[in-house]
Amino acid sequence: MLKQEYHVIGLMSGTSLDGLDVALCRLAYDDNNWSYKILESTTFDYNTEWKSRLISAHNQSANELALLNVELGILHGNIVKQFVQNNSLKVDFIASHGHTVFHQPHSSFTTQIGSAPHIAVIVGLPVIADFRTTDVALGGQGAPLVPIGDLHLFKEYDCCLNLGGVANISVKAGESIRAFDICICNMALNFLANKLGMEYDANGAIAASGKLNEHLFEQLSALSFYTDTRPKSLGKEFFDTEILPLINSNAHPTEDVLHTFVEHIAFQIARSSMGANRMLVSGGGVFNSFLVERLKTLCEPQIVIPDHSTIQFKEALIFAFLGVLRMRGENNCLTSVTGASRDSVGGAIYLP
Repeated sequence: MLKQEYHVIGLMSGTSLDGLDVALCRLAYDDNNWSYKILESTTFDYNTEWKSRLISAHNQSANELALLNVELGILHGNIVKQFVQNNSLKVDFIASHGHTVFHQPHSSFTTQIGSAPHIAVIVGLPVIADFRTTDVALGGQGAPLVPIGDLHLFKEYDCCLNLGGVANISVKAGESIRAFDICICNMALNFLANKLGMEYDANGAIAASGKLNEHLFEQLSALSFYTDTRPKSLGKEFFDTEILPLINSNAHPTEDVLHTFVEHIAFQIARSSMGANRMLVSGGGVFNSFLVERLKTLCEPQIVIPDHSTIQFKEALIFAFLGVLRMRGENNCLTSVTGASRDSVGGAIYLP
């Protein structure tokens, strides 16, 4: 008999390199409805060495990448072990997104590192990981995966936007949902802030001080990704091959490039959210006041900013939910979102 309540730790390490989000979530099923509560949460910031290793992971040799996978798993395992001990937590299992190094669904592969077996052994709990691969094997994008959580946990919104390393959106239509990656977001904004010696652009103040570079804005808008048919997804490869050359070829003040990229993000989100009434906005980009201001100006739907915990840990929460569905043998990857040949149950289970 299936359980009605689960206590699960969700782990999320995003491409924006903010750190590892850790959230203990209670997920309950009652009368054909799911509910949630984030009970405890924390973010472990990656130090300079780890950021450097993760940002260059795609250029490492096979041996180096295999070692990085193990060492990141050990790091994540020790973080979770301390989190559990410090808070005296009761936990059923862990659901880990891992850290994406490669995402090339057109070549039928996607790679997330952070060895789940090592996490399981260190913490002493089952770990579910590798949520994307089955969907990719079925011809899907393997992303975004958050929409299943948007559909069941955030029913009061007809549109959910995540402002992470990549901006992605879920749009509901009755009991169905479609979703896709919109554009590069914090991955680019943090890269530009780094050029000015800052970890990120606090409140978007630097971007707000800049001016629009119309030529760069037009170049970004002309990228073929924006006219591709859906479903579609983005990875660091797109940033490196399509975005970075445009940034580097424009000899303008970084403040102006930041301003222009915020405008580009807001413009693409406005195009993607037309027709919606209420849009829940979460992810690290919510703390960029200038970006949120531009969204409120350009977007058709009402912008709803949730509580701090939901902003910061919504993705970790939803990966905990994906883990629950995997444990129950229920679909957690939807063909309407990814374009796979069928819905599927994604995730591999590792026992301690």
